[in-house]
Order: sequence, then structure tokens, then C-alpha cells
Amino acid sequence: MMRIHIKEGHLIDPANKLDAKQDLYIADGKIVGIKKKPQGFESDVQIDAKDKLVLPGLIDLCARLREPGFEHKGTILTESLAASSSGITSICCPPDTDPIIDTPAVVEFINQRSRDAGLTNIYPLGALTQGLKSEQLSEMYLLKQAGCIGVSNALSPIDNAEVLRRSFEYAHSCELTVFLYAEDKALKNNGTAHEGAISTRLGLPAIPESAETVAISRALLLAEQTGVRLHFCRLSSARSVSLIKAAQEQGLPITADVAICNLHLTDMDIADYNSDCHLQPPLRSERDRAGLITGINDGAITAVCSDHQPHDVDAKAAPFSLTEPGASTIELLLPLMMHLVNRKELKREKAISLLTSQPANILNIDKGSLETGKDADICIFDTEADNSVNKTNLLSAGKNTPFLNWELQGAVTHTLLNGKVVFDRSKPD
Repeated sequence: MMRIHIKEGHLIDPANKLDAKQDLYIADGKIVGIKKKPQGFESDVQIDAKDKLVLPGLIDLCARLREPGFEHKGTILTESLAASSSGITSICCPPDTDPIIDTPAVVEFINQRSRDAGLTNIYPLGALTQGLKSEQLSEMYLLKQAGCIGVSNALSPIDNAEVLRRSFEYAHSCELTVFLYAEDKALKNNGTAHEGAISTRLGLPAIPESAETVAISRALLLAEQTGVRLHFCRLSSARSVSLIKAAQEQGLPITADVAICNLHLTDMDIADYNSDCHLQPPLRSERDRAGLITGINDGAITAVCSDHQPHDVDAKAAPFSLTEPGASTIELLLPLMMHLVNRKELKREKAISLLTSQPANILNIDKGSLETGKDADICIFDTEADNSVNKTNLLSAGKNTPFLNWELQGAVTHTLLNGKVVFDRSKPD
């Protein structure tokens, strides 16, 4: 395989507390040297990373690639290309495809499509219940054997507490992490926007904070009883963060993430019925946004995901409440995180750890670091590049982003997967 020398880059590897200007050497798909050139190493390719950040390949804990079943919105190839253009080398995809990821055959289909694309590592989550219907438990052991990294019921809440308890017990016996999107269906009551002054003024059906916090509280009690390793997906409220923090302080094996949109936007952004801001969970108040930032800084929230959901034009071309929730965000994950750093809401090393070493720990995969001997999954980021967000420069099949016309600073110049350059911004498509 190709031997690559990344020259004069600023390496940042939170897993190994590395933050220094050093050279990086790659051979046979692995990192073979840092700072000091390995004996006998002769490079085939040199990449000039002067004045750029050299990071571990990013890990996205939630991105919908739309295949199988929703190819009119995107495919594994199109969305993997979008991911590689943003430095993302590993993606965790939820099980709500069509067919549902509840059989080994669907897992193998996704794995084969991932191998065919050759642009990212894709880690599927298996269904927690058969067909995501919240009635019968899935064959979790077989799904694990097929390659599922964990189990989830995606956006389908499990109303029956006994089913939820048994699913936790089975997952625990299989040593699988449960990825839980916490929502009480009755309290949500078909709402589409955060319960507050904005939803009242706009006449939109509202989702109270309690729709999330009540579901979290129930899940925490059952997790305590069953001992399951539980990851809460996409928190949206400050109160949720305090519940998670208290559980962690009691020693429960609990982790949590937040979607990038909820760190930048609030319910004020839907004031003109912008359907690109129709998200699930909803955008909440500025107090909640600030609480999520605090949750990151005090360690309660250990990862940030894109929650990428590409849609076709028709899915967003309707009155707000009738549109499909979700935003196309995978290409903006790192620039938006660095935007928080520039605003001094997060420290740079913390921001990078939320996209690399910490999601790797949640998934229990050997990724997210620049350690010698590890897979050469690398992201090179130019912090000074201009990044104007518009539909023409988005590679995802979905152009439904609430960040249209934002001017961000910084862009990925190169992405390497297993020592192979899968994205080079300097080369034409």
C-alpha cells in the first residue's frame, strides 16, 4: 500500500493528549511514526499540512444514509461521499431503514454497500424490537454476530415498560449497548415544536420538555435495575442533562450525545416557519442550548453527532407541521464545532474529543486516535479556509440544512481511510 508523509501539520489527538506540530508517517494502512521518521521509510506521497490541523478521522454517532429503502433521499454512496468530504471516517447508522435492520441479511447488505463505496467505516445499529414495533424483542445475539455495534429502537418509543425492561436485560446479556432516543409518545402528542412562547405564537402543536425527561427518568430506573450499558441519543433540554449527570455520579454506565443543530439553534429559528428547522428532537430555548453546552463542558455529554437526515425537496415543501423532521448536516459537523470553539463556548481539544476519542469509547471501537500502530483514519482541516454554506457545494443528496447562507471558517482538505486518500479538496471531482 501507499506510504504517505503528512508534513508540518499541527497534530491534535485528545486520546493521547497530543497537541503539537509534528510530522506523521503512514504505511500499509497504519500510522507507523509520529514526529520521527521510521527507519527506512520512503514516502510515495507527501501531503503539506503546514498551518493545518491533523486530526483522527471523525466518528459520527448518528447519520441516516437512507439505504436501503429511501434511495430517493440518498444512498450509502452519496452520503459516504459527503461524510468523507468533512473528515468523517466512521458512521453509526440507526436501524430505521426499509427493511428494518432486524435481520443479519440487512446488516450484510449495508456492510456490502459500505465496502463497495470504500469511503467510510459504517457501523449499523440493530433493532431493539422486531420491526421497531415495540412488541417482540429482536434477535440481538444474531444481530451482534452479523456485525451490529449496538441496538436501538430509533425514533420509535417503547411505551410498555415491561418490554423496555426485557429489552435492556437481553441487550445486557449480549453485552450490547442500548442507544435510546428518549421520548414519551403520549406527552409528545404529535407535537412538532418546543413548548413555549414561539410555538404558541405560531400556533404549532408543542412538545414539552417533560416528553424527554419523563422517558429518561424511566429508562434510568430500568438501567439501574438491569445493569445495561445505556447511551442516550440527542438530548435537547437542560433538565435532561442534570438527570444524566446525577445518574453518572451514582456510577451507572450511562453516556449521552447531542446533535450539532441543538448547540447552535433555538426555537427562535423557526419563527418564520422554516421547515429546515423542523427537527426531532425539537430546537428548544436558549436556556436549554446553554445547558447542553454546560453538559459538554462538565462531562455529562460525551459526544456530538450530526444527526444527519437528508430529505428530498417534497419532504420539506409543506406547512411546518406537515413536513418531515430532520436536517442535512454531515458536511458541517466539524466546521460548526470549530465555530463553537471560535465563540469560546468550547475548548478546541474538548471539541475534537467529542468527535473522535469519546464516540469511539461509546461504540467500543479501536478508532479515534493517532497512536502508532492504529488504522490511518485521518482528517486534515484548514482552519483559515472560507466555508460558505449553499446548496451547490453540498455533496449530500439532501440539501435541507438550516445553515444555508452561513459563513463558517475552516474546511477539510484531505481525508484518509486506512491509509488511502478518499478525499482531496484540491482535486476536481
